[in-house]
Amino acid sequence: MSLLAGMILALCCFAFIFWPDRNPYVQADKTQVDSLRERKESIYENLRDLNFEYLAGKYPEQDYAEQRRTLEDEAAAVIAQMDALEARGIRRAR
Repeated sequence: MSLLAGMILALCCFAFIFWPDRNPYVQADKTQVDSLRERKESIYENLRDLNFEYLAGKYPEQDYAEQRRTLEDEAAAVIAQMDALEARGIRRAR
């Protein structure tokens, strides 16, 4: 009897752990706009880091200006892509 109860308990634990709704490795589908939004946030974070390091004296002004211009151009391109996709009706998946 205890063997049967143990097997039922093990089966219930197995089902609880591996049930698809509870699996943390299942990700929601991301749209291209979501990916671009993540990239934009990454670029903004890089700009903040660049400004902080420039103010700390780690970058000469010429290098700072060049890297800042590059990051701003990349951010503008990502935002333009997001706007184009949203204008075509591709929205966030959530």
